[in-house]
Order: sequence, then C-alpha cells, then structure tokens
Amino acid sequence: MDWNHYRFHTVWELTAPPDAVFAALERPVDYPLWWPQVRSVVQLDEERGTARIRSFLPVGLTVTARAVRHDPVAGILEVRLGGDLEGWVRWTVTAGSGGARAVYDQTVEVRKPLMRRLAPLCRPLFRANHAAMMRAGRRGLEGRLRPGRSGPAGAGERGPGEI
Repeated sequence: MDWNHYRFHTVWELTAPPDAVFAALERPVDYPLWWPQVRSVVQLDEERGTARIRSFLPVGLTVTARAVRHDPVAGILEVRLGGDLEGWVRWTVTAGSGGARAVYDQTVEVRKPLMRRLAPLCRPLFRANHAAMMRAGRRGLEGRLRPGRSGPAGAGERGPGEI
C-alpha cells in the first residue's frame, strides 16, 4: 500500500442553484470567506494561485493550484496541485434535487515530509481530518449562498485546528 497516496470523493447536496454554486467554486480567492479550513488564497495570475489549508490536526499544507479545465456549460472545474500535495482536484456541479449537486474528486500524493513519515500510523486521522474539512466547507458554502445572507458564511465557525 502506498501510504501517501489518497483518493477522495465527496458529494455536496446544496439548496442553491447550480449556477450560483459554480460561480462560488470558480472563485477560490473567496474560499477563506466561507470555508474555515482554507486559511488563505493568493492569486498568482489568471490560472495559478497558492492556498494554505489546515483542519483540526496541527499540520498545515501549502499548495499551488493551476487551472486546467474551466467549463461552465459542463459544470466542471479542475486544477493540478503542487507543493505539499501533488495531483489534481475536480469539482463537477450539476442540478440536484432541490438545488445543486457538487461532486469533489481528488487524487493526490502527499509531499510534506512530516506527513509522509507519519502516514503509516496516522493515515486514518489524515482521512478524518479531510472529511471534517469537507463537512465544514459544505456548511460554509450553503450559508454563503443562502438567500438574503449578508457577510461571509462560516465566520466564527473556525474549529480549534486545521489541515
């Protein structure tokens, strides 16, 4: 088993319309406004940016993302990752029952030395950490897109830790 290789698949059922969900997901620079574990995003140019993420474990990750697919008609956003995680992430946004369905797929190799060393013992914790981050992201985005919402969603929802 490759302890440092991860595949994640998460589905968010949201009450907002698909176009609103896609519009929010295509603006990663705004993720820190609604996703507590996304600590910062810096846009480097039209296609690249860096992000710092941290969930409940006291281990932060820094990644560089490069857009490889932006298809509003198909509802697909895909980026390549480098840095502490190397691989790809794809959002697929479609109509769902009562709103939108946002599917998150990720395949990555952990590059952060500390996490690589701890992987044989901590892999279940790393997966739980990711799951907690995804749950908070769904709640934050749902709040951000709620009609009549003013101000950033998730403010005050930051947990005690980060990825």
